[in-house]
Amino acid sequence: MPRRKTAPTRDPIREQLALAVAWHSAHVEFDDAVTRLAPALRGRRVRGFPHSVWELVEHIRRAQRDILDFCRSATYAAPTWPDDYWPDTRAPRSTATWTASLTAVRRDRRALQHLARDRSHRLVAPVPRGHGQSYLHEILLVIDHTAYHVGQIVAVRQQLGAWKK
Repeated sequence: MPRRKTAPTRDPIREQLALAVAWHSAHVEFDDAVTRLAPALRGRRVRGFPHSVWELVEHIRRAQRDILDFCRSATYAAPTWPDDYWPDTRAPRSTATWTASLTAVRRDRRALQHLARDRSHRLVAPVPRGHGQSYLHEILLVIDHTAYHVGQIVAVRQQLGAWKK
């Protein structure tokens, strides 16, 4: 009788990391934070906050992409801080620009989830281009950084009167 092939079991730690990248539990998700924001409000700053929702979204996108490139690219070159991590405008140039940024955040988030689940490297192994940072460190950094700025997006939207939970 031939042996049945079984699907590999998922690593629960990797699975939890992958889920945390998308914030489906205790935190407001990125997608919920940016949904249904009127185009006229995307570039508006409010008193007490140095950035508009657009600036925060684009910053999340750029930082997340940088970390993903750092983990995956053999030819990684670090962007210049802070210029390459923040947009040069308070508002997106168009709805297409806004949509493209959101699409890129989601695409790169899926790539980070894949990285978290990828057993071809150890989570605690140092990233080859780094200075001791592990893959685990970088994934946790994305989770923490995104959560912080999603919280800011919600706070800005509350001040704009554009947040309904």
